[in-house]
Amino acid sequence: MLLIAIAGLALAIWGWLIFFHGRFWQAGPILAPVPGKALGRGQCPDVCVVVPARDEAPSIQQCVSSLLAQDYPGRLHVIVVDDGSTDGTGKLARRVADPKKRLTVVTGKPRPAGWSGKLWAVSQGVAEAARLCPGNDGFILLTDADITHDARHVSTLVAKAVGSGLDEVSEMVELNCKSPAERMLVPAFVFFFALLYPFASVNNPRSRTAGAAGGTILVRRTALARIGGIDSLRGALIDDCTLAARIKHGGGKIFLGHSCLARSIRPYPHPHDIWRMVARTAYVQLGYSPWMLAGTVLGMIVVWIVPMELALFTHGAACLLGAAAWVMSMASYTPTLRRFNLMPAWALLLPVVAGFYTLATIGSAINHHRGRGVVWKSRAYTDTDGAISTYIRSEGNGAVMNRTMTGDDIG
Repeated sequence: MLLIAIAGLALAIWGWLIFFHGRFWQAGPILAPVPGKALGRGQCPDVCVVVPARDEAPSIQQCVSSLLAQDYPGRLHVIVVDDGSTDGTGKLARRVADPKKRLTVVTGKPRPAGWSGKLWAVSQGVAEAARLCPGNDGFILLTDADITHDARHVSTLVAKAVGSGLDEVSEMVELNCKSPAERMLVPAFVFFFALLYPFASVNNPRSRTAGAAGGTILVRRTALARIGGIDSLRGALIDDCTLAARIKHGGGKIFLGHSCLARSIRPYPHPHDIWRMVARTAYVQLGYSPWMLAGTVLGMIVVWIVPMELALFTHGAACLLGAAAWVMSMASYTPTLRRFNLMPAWALLLPVVAGFYTLATIGSAINHHRGRGVVWKSRAYTDTDGAISTYIRSEGNGAVMNRTMTGDDIG
């Protein structure tokens, strides 16, 4: 009876996820490319692109070159903030050809106490944007230094924001999926993100769910000023979703979709690379709570691993119910696999992948209790007050089980 009850619980959870959780499993919205010449008068406000960069020598020139090549007909400035790099990132950025004089490289100042590294760099970039384009009109585009952009990308983002009256437009950029580790683990990263932040719910003004993908965030300067600017986020280690929550819960309109015009060029060739990416913030996202960790691990086991175990190693009603839940989980994953041009058979490995992410979360907790804190790009964050309070206030949708899957580059 116990196995039947567990199998029934897993199936009930999957039924709710499939039919009542914002259609998370669907492909999700993709903005159709809009060339700059298609934008009419009054549709080209100033755009300042802010690129925080710390030790990004392998990618910074490709990123900056793609931004300087944008076909956007309005005023466009690209601001790179060299955040204490030791590999010549700032010098490499300055060497990029800039015939239209759109590029400014800012040498970052030392990080004050209470700030995450990435947000301090972003804050300096936004301040430089205010100097270059005085006033609150126009947009700030926040993007990472490991992303390249199609020439139509800025025009497409602005057309969506202006045409739909949005305060923020964010896109999940295309991720590398070449190595065996990436093919096995990266699509699930995107899938779990959509499960936690169903795009349809994020884009619904009546829903409290708010989310964003840090690789591409176009935000109105008026909306940023309304929430108190970047200063209001200073302690957030999960900065993209915190920003989206502040804007939406303050009455703003936001959009989250998939991008076909921006691509990450950061490789994750080995499983341990993805492990470190997840483990660096997973326990932060659970509020450093052992109880939240225990609940997350239990939920992951029941939803992702138990259905496969019941389908393969039991019989009767427990086997049938477990098999039904396992099939539903695999079917929900198939659209994501198609996005990455992978065979549906990869869905058979979903319980194994979920186990990997669960273990990475446990590893994150172990690191914390050993005193290692959150470590990223030679910075360690051990003072949790600002990060945790910001995270808990911004979450809003009650989802805990899969928040551990959506690592964020805190810089």
